Amino acid sequence: MDVTDFPDDLVETQAAWNATYDALAAPRPHDTTALRRRLLLLSAQLWWHPYWATAPCMPAARSELRRLARTHGVARAA
Repeated sequence: MDVTDFPDDLVETQAAWNATYDALAAPRPHDTTALRRRLLLLSAQLWWHPYWATAPCMPAARSELRRLARTHGVARAA
């Protein structure tokens, strides 16, 4: 299995995590409690996703997932 063969739901979850993190990091975020709870929920979903049981090299795969989700989020925004 190639490191870049991520399931779509995993990439979308990472993109949602990135968006939530960015919203929380923005100046004067609204409803920080809800954002923190969402970030925690998304973190758990990312960490315990079944894909990681088959990942060849977890640190490299997690890094690649973050990179892919950033470009995925940029492509959706454009």
